[in-house]
Amino acid sequence: MDKVYAMQLFTRVAELESFTRAAESLGLPKGSVSRQIQALENHLGTQLLHRTTRRVQLTQDGMVYYERAKDLLINLDELDGLFLHDPSTLSGRLRVDMPVAVAKNVVIPRLPAFVQQYPGIEIELSSSDRLVDVIREGFDCVVRVGTLKDSGLIARPLGRLSMINCASPDYLARFGYPETLEDLSGHAVVHYAVNLGTRSQGFELYRDNTTQWIKTGGILTVNSTETYHAACLAGLGIIQAPRIGVREALRSRKLVEILPQYRAQPMPVSLIYPHRRNLSRRVHLFMEWLTDVMKAYVDQ
Repeated sequence: MDKVYAMQLFTRVAELESFTRAAESLGLPKGSVSRQIQALENHLGTQLLHRTTRRVQLTQDGMVYYERAKDLLINLDELDGLFLHDPSTLSGRLRVDMPVAVAKNVVIPRLPAFVQQYPGIEIELSSSDRLVDVIREGFDCVVRVGTLKDSGLIARPLGRLSMINCASPDYLARFGYPETLEDLSGHAVVHYAVNLGTRSQGFELYRDNTTQWIKTGGILTVNSTETYHAACLAGLGIIQAPRIGVREALRSRKLVEILPQYRAQPMPVSLIYPHRRNLSRRVHLFMEWLTDVMKAYVDQ
């Protein structure tokens, strides 16, 4: 039995809580993964995983072994590259997640330079409005926009994104250009909610270190930033979005900024990653690169 290989399979199963998902993510047959883990448990003389029809969970021994195995695999990865003075020879896989707007407008346009510098690093880039489970889904680092919940993860502040209000020329031609907060009572706002069934309280205003909500009209609630922008482009109402996400639409005059004196609170941007004693060199390099790239888009 290749103990290191079995250890790698075990950590992936533990993080995804599923033999099936782990096998799919590694491109292996489920039976092969299961047999390797069984052989590892036999070798260690203990049960590492509780297996049920719904999910796989770590036993007490499994939790201890997982933490040690994770550190050991990272150290082995570092040893492999210890004497590689040329960073371009680094190899391995990176799994990262970020909002669609950050991926589309910031990272993807500059990613060719990173890939050219580190051609041996394979990148799995996830981008959606869903908040991924960093540990369970095996992410190395994640970009989060907005106030963070206490998750036990390490958070590195990257800055804040300026918010602006905008509408389409067609919407403004039909309903007029609001100039005061009082004017908003006769306007529609496109509402955004991660979970449908709830809706925003209206138009957000941040001044004197306090957030206020101005009541508006608006019958549409969406749960996707892409749909949020599309609704505004279609003339369905006003949106409040980070400037970075609508920059191109503003340049092409598909959207127009309105009420610049009344803005929502800037949104914090953070880079979060698991609490490990050591980060692999490729993860560290990517995070430093990403931090540098974001500087041009955030307010420090």
